[in-house]
Amino acid sequence: MHEKLLKTMELPYAFIVLPGGFGTLEELFHMISWAQLNIHDKPIGMLNINGFSNGLLSFVDHAVKQKFITQMA
Repeated sequence: MHEKLLKTMELPYAFIVLPGGFGTLEELFHMISWAQLNIHDKPIGMLNINGFSNGLLSFVDHAVKQKFITQMA
């Protein structure tokens, strides 16, 4: 999996996340973590179709408010 993520990071100009399962979430959080570590500076977007990601976004907002993670611009 790590080789796929490295290749994924080399190719695109941006990352767009579609609704998906655990593999999609793993890749999303890898890209976010790597952005925080300055491994890449590519934009990351999430396509929130019919509110699919609302729960995840609420969780991230909560984690920021509780200061477990930092807010990224």
